[in-house]
Amino acid sequence: HVQLVESGGGSVQAGESLRLSCAASGSIGGSTSMGWFRQAPGKEREGVAAIDSEGTTTYADSVKGRFTISKDNAKNTLYLQMNSLKPEDTAMYHCAADTAYCGMVSRQYRYWGQGTQVTVS
Repeated sequence: HVQLVESGGGSVQAGESLRLSCAASGSIGGSTSMGWFRQAPGKEREGVAAIDSEGTTTYADSVKGRFTISKDNAKNTLYLQMNSLKPEDTAMYHCAADTAYCGMVSRQYRYWGQGTQVTVS
């Protein structure tokens, strides 16, 4: 089982940037899918971005052109670079991983981090 720990969240003003990190206890090279998801109070969890073993990325329409998902297999770390942040980006952000292809279907991921809060005002 893979353990995931997110970091890098915080409180910023609209237009600023943050980079989230997700450190894995095991080799992320063994994960077919990794992704970032977010959930705001009173709203359902939504997929933000995902990356597969081939490096193919998928983004929610709301973050295309602003967010970039990437991974460093040597450091066993997943990243989410968030630029031009908007108040509607405010949410708890979680990273996830699985050995099968999951895309941005959250219920298909087996391994999850505890989350890091992002607040944009």
